[in-house]
Amino acid sequence: MNRRRDGIDPVHRSRARRRALQAIYAWQMSGGTAQQIIAQFAHEQAHEIADVAYFEDLVIGVTKHVRELDAALQEFLDRTVEEVDPIERAAMRIAAYELRHRLDVPYRVVLNEAIDSTKRFGSEHGHTFVNGVLDHAAAAWRTAEFDASRK
Repeated sequence: MNRRRDGIDPVHRSRARRRALQAIYAWQMSGGTAQQIIAQFAHEQAHEIADVAYFEDLVIGVTKHVRELDAALQEFLDRTVEEVDPIERAAMRIAAYELRHRLDVPYRVVLNEAIDSTKRFGSEHGHTFVNGVLDHAAAAWRTAEFDASRK
């Protein structure tokens, strides 16, 4: 069993993030509501065990806070958010949501998961770009945690 003492299964969380990346990507391409996107992916949830509650929180959180997340990310980008590759944009939006709204998740976990997802689904060097942006974001948004990890 992979569960930690707090009851969280990291493997199920990783699967939830990967599924959320696919869902946010689909939402970016076709629009719709968070509930429509969640329903669209519900059949896949039944086939691959994931942390469904976390998946839903990520999808609802990103779609609800997308303007705030994009504005916050813009500070660290060399182009507009809309000009970023859709997979990289989805990964950064999910990570930005976690960094800003899920303080229970260590920033290193957020960054590692975003980088791994981008390596798996994104362009050849997309993970390098995502890493750079999110590293700056974590330093700005989670200063105490970031600084403590550098000592």
